[in-house]
Amino acid sequence: MRPRSPLVFMSLVCTLLNTCQAHRVHDDKPNIVLIMVDDLGIGDLGCYGNNTIRTPHIDRLAREGVQLTQHISAAPLCSPSRSAFLTGRYPIRSGMVSSGNRRVVYNLAVPAGLPLNETTFAALLKKHGAYSDHCHHPYNYGFDYYYGMPFTLVDSCWPDPSRNTELTFESQLWLCVQLVAIAVLTLTFGKLSGWVSVPLLLIFSMILFIFLLGYAWFSSYTSPLYWDCLLMRGHEITEQPMKAERAGSIMVKEAISFLERHRKEPFLLFFSFLHVHIPLPTTDDFIGTSKHGLYGDNVEEMDSMMGKILDAIDDFGLRNNTIVYFTSDHGGHLEARRGHAQLGRWNGIYKGGKGMGGWEGGIRVPGIVRWPGKIPAGRLIKEPTSLMDILPTVASVSGGSLPQDRVIDGRDLMPLLQGNARHSEHEFLFHYCGSQLHAVRWIPKDDSGAVWKAHYVTPVFQPPEAGGCYVTSLCRCFGEQVTYHNPPLLFDLSRDPSESTPLTPATEPLHDFVIKKVADALKEHRETIMPVTYQLSELNQGRMWLKPCCGVFPFCLCDKEEELSKR
Repeated sequence: MRPRSPLVFMSLVCTLLNTCQAHRVHDDKPNIVLIMVDDLGIGDLGCYGNNTIRTPHIDRLAREGVQLTQHISAAPLCSPSRSAFLTGRYPIRSGMVSSGNRRVVYNLAVPAGLPLNETTFAALLKKHGAYSDHCHHPYNYGFDYYYGMPFTLVDSCWPDPSRNTELTFESQLWLCVQLVAIAVLTLTFGKLSGWVSVPLLLIFSMILFIFLLGYAWFSSYTSPLYWDCLLMRGHEITEQPMKAERAGSIMVKEAISFLERHRKEPFLLFFSFLHVHIPLPTTDDFIGTSKHGLYGDNVEEMDSMMGKILDAIDDFGLRNNTIVYFTSDHGGHLEARRGHAQLGRWNGIYKGGKGMGGWEGGIRVPGIVRWPGKIPAGRLIKEPTSLMDILPTVASVSGGSLPQDRVIDGRDLMPLLQGNARHSEHEFLFHYCGSQLHAVRWIPKDDSGAVWKAHYVTPVFQPPEAGGCYVTSLCRCFGEQVTYHNPPLLFDLSRDPSESTPLTPATEPLHDFVIKKVADALKEHRETIMPVTYQLSELNQGRMWLKPCCGVFPFCLCDKEEELSKR
């Protein structure tokens, strides 16, 4: 049985390596390398102000390119954020939202995923046909090659001290099942042919033994480790469960191999790190090397891997004709912990974190773009930009055309990146938590420098002054665990980026004008939202028959990566 793969290059996808080779007419079109980290806080990088976690390779990329300081994710969790990144559209438009608390693709056995009628940046670069297998596989969204984890990391993925023992035991168990099955077939054929005389009860007992053994084996593996923590190459499962601390290194090797194979022709590479999502699987070489425990170790390992990819781009002579883009899917997870031990993450001066649709800490992410000779190096751009801008930017630099049959919310970044435009093309940005709108950002088209932000809904922190939701692990979007504001809370991020003191009519003369302006824009925006199926509500329930399996169900454990390494 093969997995249905619910598009976890939205971590889904959190985490995978997708590649798309596009055949273009003009040789002067650039290669495109898009790199996304999972759960990285904007304050965790040296180039964004951290002086205790070492990220020299990412810092070098920032010096050699443009650094976006107000780069915004379209959602504070992976599945909706990554769908917006891929399509250039708010996730509410594609249905990659939920009206409940389950706001990401729940596991690999659910039918939920990005609708196949959505157009990704990969699909813009090539004409592709759909595959009938794995309905939410990257191949169905324009990618030509895939290697990685089709889901996001979960706590069960690491550590797994009994993995090698279980793999060995299952291989012996499967051999036993095969031998009994052969015996059943032989005895049945012999009895029907009159060659042997055996009681039917014996044959039925052997068949029952096989089913009971399979059921007992399946029932013993209820952990997500066995069904969600796996690696795939194309449609083939190569590791189930995967060796999590090794997976990131294998993905980097795959990326470098791809760069080498396709250095003579234009390509698009989307590399989605497993780092730095909990449980933070880290190799022994980096354990204990940072000042911030396991989380710091994991960030520094991610930076080292980033360095290997950048070095490969240079070594293969691709540097001057390759756009490199680096970001995170949303803000850092403040509530991440193991027991009572905090697992790091810092969103700098910004309030809130992962899961919070309105507060800056949940949606403001790193953004770095390098294209030598085409984008001036060493610049800071403070204008609001969005992860949704990548699709129209990719279309612009590759000569592709944007879909005309749908709303595209992203904007082409090239005029801003090249210094040909002073201001962002975004006038309003809408910040959702699930299907609930929490805040609206207004960037006036003048030289005032103001960035107004109105909060209609904010989460209730647990405990009240904690700055996060430590009781529920992630803040909620609806109901009793949020506060509704009428009139909305108003901030000017240019003066108060930490959103510490709401403005009032007494403290801000433009208060009422701004609130009305934002309300009018919100009304217009809502008129453009068409009813669609909420993928993360209606379709986000597991189906046993969709569980991934490397072998013959339920004997699904395998390690083909280890076998390859021994050849």
